[in-house]
Amino acid sequence: MDIGWIEVAASASLIFIAVGISIWKSLAAESSILWAAGRAAVQLLAVGVLFRLIFESTNAMSWAALWVVGMAVVSAEIVNRRTPDIPSVRLGSYLALIGALGVSLGILFGFGVFDWDPVTFVVIAGITLGNTMPSAVLAVDTAASAYTESPGRIEAALALGLNVDQVNRLVTPAAVRQALIPQIERTKVVGLIALPGAMTGLLLAGTEPLSAVLVQIVIMYLVLGAVAIAVVTVVTVIGMRAFTPDARLQDWVTRHTR
Repeated sequence: MDIGWIEVAASASLIFIAVGISIWKSLAAESSILWAAGRAAVQLLAVGVLFRLIFESTNAMSWAALWVVGMAVVSAEIVNRRTPDIPSVRLGSYLALIGALGVSLGILFGFGVFDWDPVTFVVIAGITLGNTMPSAVLAVDTAASAYTESPGRIEAALALGLNVDQVNRLVTPAAVRQALIPQIERTKVVGLIALPGAMTGLLLAGTEPLSAVLVQIVIMYLVLGAVAIAVVTVVTVIGMRAFTPDARLQDWVTRHTR
């Protein structure tokens, strides 16, 4: 498949249609649409340059490792930025994302599902982090809200004799379920509504359909598992940071009720 700048420009016509609709309806979304489209183009062109470096460099694996580390750090900092008032959550963000990434890469390459090479390493890491990071951000928001919106109920449970672990088991399950809903729903509709990118790319490249489907199933399962690991880790850390060592609520939980 030969795609050049003319084809890219043709696809961009849809962006300008969206901008035109925004201007026509006074939606004030045109600047956001153009910024998102322009930023995506710049980032993807930069990725293309980096992939060329990986392909052509004699230190390809070093470049790939550096790239993956950078992606993991940026992802963890984005998650951490959602909880500036919660102490020591940065460590939890790194543990959640790096742990989920490590499990995925370990299974895929350790069991020989994919050949170990720099480009595959970067691609699989990008797929994993790209799906895990938004779910971790949602987990942070839902978990933090679960505590800040019901300090009275939590304190009542403590007053009735429940310990911190028992209280967390009352609060955190709903936060975990809510954070997992988007990924679970995406997984449910694969093949019915959505055709995933990895499978589509393989099919367009001429791969035999069943082989493309099997690759997509492997990636889909690992992504769902990685998201679950990250969400549970982040919510657990926030639950631990909601209480002082003597089982009182931390200031960041009760601050909104004062």
